[in-house]
Amino acid sequence: MAAASFSVWLLATPASPADPIAIAANARAMQPGELVVLTMTVPEAAGGVRLHAFGREIPVYRVDPTTWRALIGIDLGVRPGTYPASVEARSGQGQLRATYPMKVLPRRFPVRSLKVDPSLVNPPTEMEARIVREAAELSQLWRDSSAERLWSGPFVPPVPSTVASHFGARSIFNGQARSPHSGADFPSPTGAPIAAPNAGRVVLARDLYFSGNTVILDHGLGLFSLLAHLSVIGVHEGDTVVTGQEIGKVGATGRVTGPHLHWGVRVGGARVDPIAVLTVLDHETPHP
Repeated sequence: MAAASFSVWLLATPASPADPIAIAANARAMQPGELVVLTMTVPEAAGGVRLHAFGREIPVYRVDPTTWRALIGIDLGVRPGTYPASVEARSGQGQLRATYPMKVLPRRFPVRSLKVDPSLVNPPTEMEARIVREAAELSQLWRDSSAERLWSGPFVPPVPSTVASHFGARSIFNGQARSPHSGADFPSPTGAPIAAPNAGRVVLARDLYFSGNTVILDHGLGLFSLLAHLSVIGVHEGDTVVTGQEIGKVGATGRVTGPHLHWGVRVGGARVDPIAVLTVLDHETPHP
């Protein structure tokens, strides 16, 4: 499948040379909805590295004997400010510590106002229990990622079309404000094949009320892809997939008005722009 082309600005800001752990961050920007790849280099092979940011422990993975890396998602709802990323490492020199200040800048998302069929805004009362149940299932799923890195190398677009509905957009339907758009929409004809953005394990493959026929891939270490509104699901829960493998076909199931693919990404529970994953992880080194 041909990869789409996206522009990206990467920042690499190392910590002070005097720090026992050198820390550098790569991202398109330090803003809500962005993905940050934090690289931590210790002076000698470490027995273990731990990272805390945004009030939670962030999984890390080893790149080489002295280099570790982690993916940090800046959630769509994070407010501007400075958020410390605290690193601890065990080495022959004892316990090493360093802090990287993540300065999150404001981000303005587009707002659109639409008049739509009221049935698309307010679900029927008889669906409320299902909606609550499925929301709780997804909330738990985001916390149950594999402790191992399952993805390998750069991510690929699940379909070759250009994004039409952008991440973070706020919608006002019939005068009622709705939740911000937590993914990217790719217009595609019904039946078009959908590729796995990267390797992972299928942790959900069934119909959900809002997203219709849905496939969720666990890429490991808290990184998930959600692919929604499929006409056909081509995988089963528990399956292992590789990058580019067909997992289903584009459709218009769930609460939508036409065929397209919705791709959502979660990183440690944070809602992240899928285009950031395509760009920031473009030069990821495949793991052994």
